[in-house]
Amino acid sequence: MKLSTYHLGLVLVSTSAVAWSTAGLFTRMLDLAVPSMLLWRGIFGAVGVLAFAMVWQGRDGLANFGKLGAPGWLFAVVSALGMQFFIFSLETTTVAHVAVIYAVVPFLAAGLGWLMLREKPSRTAMLASLAALCGVVVMVGWGGDGRLFGDVLAFGMTLCMALLMIIARKWQMIPTLQAACASAVLSSLAVLPFADAFSPAGSEWVTLAAFGLVNSAIGLALFAIGSRLLPPIETALIGALDAPLAPLWVWLVFSDTPSLPTLVGGLIVFAAVVAHIVLSAAPAEKAG
Repeated sequence: MKLSTYHLGLVLVSTSAVAWSTAGLFTRMLDLAVPSMLLWRGIFGAVGVLAFAMVWQGRDGLANFGKLGAPGWLFAVVSALGMQFFIFSLETTTVAHVAVIYAVVPFLAAGLGWLMLREKPSRTAMLASLAALCGVVVMVGWGGDGRLFGDVLAFGMTLCMALLMIIARKWQMIPTLQAACASAVLSSLAVLPFADAFSPAGSEWVTLAAFGLVNSAIGLALFAIGSRLLPPIETALIGALDAPLAPLWVWLVFSDTPSLPTLVGGLIVFAAVVAHIVLSAAPAEKAG
């Protein structure tokens, strides 16, 4: 059965959310400083995206870098900047604050989508986004030990993600694989002065390669392609799946039993996303 454009977008963005949710797992598997980890994540991610582009597009895989234009480079820069905000926010405030602040991204995406694209968010998307935000709060709480500077960085990361959704939706002719590759390269260059490039040893190289290929290459490439096919608020809402999936991978690999709030909050987030997809998919199929 041939997928509609809308359903294809749902599949691609959902898969990218699954790929991005492995970040915590890979981070735990590596005993490396964050800059060194990010350096090789970006390098392996860029190589993975480039290899896929060459196989998929042939000679155009390289030629399309010349077609990035201002929108394509804007996507790459905003994406790389968002990654730096994310990492440094984790260094300067609590994980709980970062998670809750990022959970407001659907509302930012909805507001920017209405202002810049004149796309009015649906009522089901807004309600599902509110439910997902509540689920994240149940999972991680809030707490009073965060720091203002780190919270500002977390909001900067959240704003960058919302902008990425708008850019991909507004300029749908961006060569998305090339933009994703450029983003991975820029992310590595940003941390290069702070990284010990040759500190990994032994099996850490295999883990770093998997980190780059799964989390960066697959996650970023599928997000770049899929986010141009969906309204920004829906892209952001599906991205909320990262919250319940991240502890799931750690539980499966390290047998760390999630707490009751994590389980309850994760189920709320998952139910909100699935309910929205089910309620919205049928009307979209009829419209197509």
